[in-house]
Amino acid sequence: MASRSADPKGSSQRNGGGTPSLDAVSLAIIEQLQEDGRRPYAAIGKAVGLSEAAVRQRVQKLLDQGVMQIVAVTDPLTVGFRRQAMVGINVEGDVEAVADALTDMSECEYVVMTAGSFDLMVEIVCEDDDHLLEVINQRIRALPGVRSTESFVYLKLKKQTYMWGTR
Repeated sequence: MASRSADPKGSSQRNGGGTPSLDAVSLAIIEQLQEDGRRPYAAIGKAVGLSEAAVRQRVQKLLDQGVMQIVAVTDPLTVGFRRQAMVGINVEGDVEAVADALTDMSECEYVVMTAGSFDLMVEIVCEDDDHLLEVINQRIRALPGVRSTESFVYLKLKKQTYMWGTR
């Protein structure tokens, strides 16, 4: 297993598995952006000991490598989506094909292949119960290979964080 890079010039190196291994400075930049995705590069540079230009270059490299994204996260309720659910799906045959079809559905915000009671877990964000029913009954259950689904409707969101990326 590759250790974290200590290369002061680059933001990361690839380990044997093709995954970037990040140095302490890149991790510190990510932490700064997790606290405030609009934090100026000059302020980040001051916090991590780099110039504004060096921070800009590292951030771009992290974005290009797919290590991180900088996005606006909304509360679905405030933008008209009143129903969220996690759906457990059991599949016959090719799980990957079903997962790919789900990723193409705009309502599916999170698709993960799992080990355990379900082959896939999918988070769905919908306008209302009718929309949720349409997505599950007419679109997900209609996919070739879907054997069964179990829905877990969200009643109240207690915690959602994106700060786990560097610990």
